[in-house]
Amino acid sequence: MKKTVKFGAATLLAITLSSCHIYNKYELPTENDFVKEYATSLEAGKDSVGLPYMTWEEVFTDPILQGYIRKALTNNTDLENARLNVDVARAQLKGAKLSYFPSVALAPNGGMAKYQDIPSSGWSYSIPMNISWEIDVFAKILNRKRGAQVSVDLMKDYEAGVRSQIICGVASTYYGLVLLNQQLALTKRTSEIWKDQVESMKLMKEAAMVNEAAVVQSEANYWSIMASIPDIEAGIRQMQNTLALLLHEYPQPTYEVTNDLTFELPVSLADGLPISYLAARPDVQAAERKLATAYYATNSARAAFYPGLTISSQGGFTNLLGSMISNPGKWFVQLAGSLAAPIFSRGQNIATLEAAKLQQKQAMNDFEKTVLSAASDVSNAFATYDSNRQKREYLIKQIDKLEKSVEYTQELLTLDQRTTYLEVLTAQSSLLSAQLSSLSCWHNKVSSLISIYQAAGGGR
Repeated sequence: MKKTVKFGAATLLAITLSSCHIYNKYELPTENDFVKEYATSLEAGKDSVGLPYMTWEEVFTDPILQGYIRKALTNNTDLENARLNVDVARAQLKGAKLSYFPSVALAPNGGMAKYQDIPSSGWSYSIPMNISWEIDVFAKILNRKRGAQVSVDLMKDYEAGVRSQIICGVASTYYGLVLLNQQLALTKRTSEIWKDQVESMKLMKEAAMVNEAAVVQSEANYWSIMASIPDIEAGIRQMQNTLALLLHEYPQPTYEVTNDLTFELPVSLADGLPISYLAARPDVQAAERKLATAYYATNSARAAFYPGLTISSQGGFTNLLGSMISNPGKWFVQLAGSLAAPIFSRGQNIATLEAAKLQQKQAMNDFEKTVLSAASDVSNAFATYDSNRQKREYLIKQIDKLEKSVEYTQELLTLDQRTTYLEVLTAQSSLLSAQLSSLSCWHNKVSSLISIYQAAGGGR
């Protein structure tokens, strides 16, 4: 008997020691140099005074835009649904934590049997209470609970991602409205100038300074620019409808926008972004949460190979004692323990473990790809911002020269009949094209700033 007890204890100890890894908490694997570099940068960031993560108020300083963003964050239903998903995950986590407690069930029952020519023995009744408690020896409940906690964090990452998309969506739509309003104002100003040019051409024709072809060309030029105005106005209406959708309201006749086109990259971004900023991105965090979820799923699959220990008890009040009915009834208590160890389950546990390991590898691959994609987004955003900044500086200089060119060609046309209206038309068209290109370049610069904010983990 003593040998049997010793053998059983030794076996249980061996099983326990071999299963120690299923109790471990998730840590970011650093088997390859890429992930190791990422993990090292994160630790360096944690050890610093504190990473100055940008808030959206620091990036988007326009007070009108800030008002729209606050309204969208308050009203947008997509963000509200994301918050509700967090609450759902928390409820599931609460259920996982309660798995540590015993289950209690009350099942009252009663009955009577009557047979022919046999007197009734009376009513029998039983009021039992069943209690069952699973002892988490091999971390089956623990891994489920940890997995549920990761699910809560994952839903928070999704919420941050939705928040980031809303902030950037409002900013992008707002600056799109600014661009279209600027284009509309420029086009209308130019159309007035070209309209006056038509009248000037008519007067010059009467003075025999130009021919009818110059008048027709000036009129065609004017109607051409007038034809572009309805397209810009339609674009403004569509952009306003998009903004209304983001703000969760009915479209308004007009939305206030700024006329100030000056903005610069925040000082904290002047020297670029450290790799540790990538960890703040909701998509990177979500990818690592999925890796953690796969890790705990693998642990749960391993734990399925080990026995489960359940302690159960039953107690209550009954008047049925064997085949006899006793009145009044008696109290009864029963206590039992069971140990269920899987021996052969048609390969189900093996298949589940193999699948969990493969899914964990997939999650690792997805995590690496997400980090690399995030780094590429940051690099592209900075490159786009810098190139558009330089390009707009050159375009502003070009516009200055083209304005003088238009002025000079008009004077030459007035003073020298050998100068044709085609030269004036070319100069005017070049000026308008450069002005529109400058506005487009400004918008690209703003868009790259939005991309930098989002690439750096925007959402705070």
